[in-house]
Amino acid sequence: MKSRWGTAMAITEEVTRPAASPQKAPPGRLGPTRSRAARLRELVIEVILIASMMVIYQGIRHLADGQMGVAFRHADWVWEVERALRLPSEAMIQEWALSWGATARLANLYYVGVHFPGTLLAMVWLWIRHRPDYLRMRTEMAVLTAAALFVHVIFPLAPPRLVNSFGMVDTMILTGPSAYPDNSTDGVANQFAAMPSLHVGWALLVAIALIRVTTSKWRWLALAHPVLTVSVVVITANHYWLDGIVASLLLVGAIRLVGLRTRYAGGLSGQPLPSFSRVLL
Repeated sequence: MKSRWGTAMAITEEVTRPAASPQKAPPGRLGPTRSRAARLRELVIEVILIASMMVIYQGIRHLADGQMGVAFRHADWVWEVERALRLPSEAMIQEWALSWGATARLANLYYVGVHFPGTLLAMVWLWIRHRPDYLRMRTEMAVLTAAALFVHVIFPLAPPRLVNSFGMVDTMILTGPSAYPDNSTDGVANQFAAMPSLHVGWALLVAIALIRVTTSKWRWLALAHPVLTVSVVVITANHYWLDGIVASLLLVGAIRLVGLRTRYAGGLSGQPLPSFSRVLL
């Protein structure tokens, strides 16, 4: 038990360790100054990079199109594995949550309105106030998303709301708003890419990034975001518990990978990569 607790604490310490502050120029010497054009160029590079990631995501997700049969078979397998692991039934959790009148619509609003806007807001704030930590978070997100896309392609998975035998309600059809078009192969999101949940993965990354850069005793409240996200993806029947668990494990791997690459490139633990805006890793 002690060894497991020690391992968990070591992982927590590593993923929440703040990046080292940039070295200050020695007394008597002015640090490098950047023109407004240079700062604008960095911003443009970041926008192009993130936009390119979205285009790649939209293109790769179509590789899983046409695998509906496989996706539904995988859904049955995930459901059986969760029951074997004694995980709570998503159907029972949803039934209990929907006994409160406004739960479905509130969950839909959180699912649709917080995932991208909340992540973007956190990234903008980090870009303005904590540039090294923004660069670190952006790269961790890229690695996590790339790993998730690989799993999406090799393991297409239908969400519980599309599997009638699970007895779950599609809350987005029930009350709206919906994040998905009527055609399950349209839109940016791939509806048969439930495993892993990027909603959960990104939410956990946002919380970790905020915890890194703040010293207030209230910083741990940022974990409310991934906790709410896990609750919402289950209540809306968009994901299984295992989707969030796998996303969290992939995130830990992404954080450790970026940390190793950073130490290798910078020579110091936590040191930002040089010319980070010009390369992804």
